[in-house]
Amino acid sequence: MIVRIVRLTLLRHQVAEFDALFAKHREQIQAQQGCLGVELLTDSKRPFVRATLSRWDSEADLNAYRSSALFGVIWPATKVLFSAPPQVWSYEVVEAG
Repeated sequence: MIVRIVRLTLLRHQVAEFDALFAKHREQIQAQQGCLGVELLTDSKRPFVRATLSRWDSEADLNAYRSSALFGVIWPATKVLFSAPPQVWSYEVVEAG
């Protein structure tokens, strides 16, 4: 299993728009083949910083989503809301509890 964390620093006046965009597309993302779930997190000290945490059966499934038409709609609408480049980490689960 792959865990993907994407840290997003948003323009302060765009936080509500980002949250709405995530809510609008969450179910569609979770319906992608191999997606085991996606969550939206907020930084407890910086309310304009969000992170998405998604779980995927495999890196191939994650990459298929990143190449999908859905991602092609979501990503352009999302990246215009950033005040800094996103930071991305992918991890393989060694042991799940």
